[in-house]
Amino acid sequence: MVLVYAESHEGKFKKAALEAVAYGSATAKVLGTECAAVVIGDANGASALGQYGASAVHHISSDNLGHFDSQTYAAALSGAATALGAKVVILAHNSVGKSLAGRIAVKLSAGCVTAANAVPTNDGAFKVKKNVFAGKAVADYQIDSDVKVLTLSGNSIKPEVIGADVTVSPLSVDVPASKIKVISTNKQQGDTAPLPEAELVVSAGRGMKDPGNWGIIEDLANSLGATTACSRPVADIGWRPHHEHVGQTGVAIKPNLYIAAGISGAIQHLAGVNSSKCIVVINKDPEAPFFKAADYGVCADLFDVVPKLTEAIKKAKA
Repeated sequence: MVLVYAESHEGKFKKAALEAVAYGSATAKVLGTECAAVVIGDANGASALGQYGASAVHHISSDNLGHFDSQTYAAALSGAATALGAKVVILAHNSVGKSLAGRIAVKLSAGCVTAANAVPTNDGAFKVKKNVFAGKAVADYQIDSDVKVLTLSGNSIKPEVIGADVTVSPLSVDVPASKIKVISTNKQQGDTAPLPEAELVVSAGRGMKDPGNWGIIEDLANSLGATTACSRPVADIGWRPHHEHVGQTGVAIKPNLYIAAGISGAIQHLAGVNSSKCIVVINKDPEAPFFKAADYGVCADLFDVVPKLTEAIKKAKA
């Protein structure tokens, strides 16, 4: 069996959870087995996970799982995998998945590959692909252990409705008491998708000259329904919040479209964005290194190009 942890937030399942279930379903087909999902906490709407390929959904409920603690969650999920006889455990490659994968692998004596970006193959050996060297190459990893743990890189697979709702069944596992006490939780609010899940991203750098000029970037993002981002120097000098910083030391993203305005394209920035499916660069410096990584480049003043691009998008949508 393939077991997928479907993360929910306030009773709603994130895009990353649906991608993980779709990936689990595809992996199960390769292995000739079934895919099941496991939910912790609020299970409202969990039956809909069957639409994305889960043949069963299991719900773990415990007073010791009232807040996220990687130790207690790892114990719950490894217990679920053992109880259900799962041979592959799949999580999303986000902050939660990253903190859980290693712990679960140790508990299950499992081989572990993080940030997988393709459905595994099983031609005599279980192999999975992932990007390496900051996305400049792709490596094949072979896992020989009986149980495997994988995390799925965002936007690697498109979740599609291929089934129907399934029954949600309670699952009882031993969960230790948490050693952590959460005093309060502050989460970033917004109407757009968080950067790790965003399919469209509009980013800008020091070429904006002043934080007061950021309105043209927000207008472009709004016209596309995109999430805004920035380079590290912009975040460091306080022009934009640090949660918008993308790059090697910030958030690594993999959107379908990444528009970069006024960013030179240093290697540290490219390391976090070069997995984007399409990169559009706007920069007036013809020697900007970002142009070498771009699918499309506009060598012109961003203050001329961005407003015109926004106007053209709005006109096209109208």
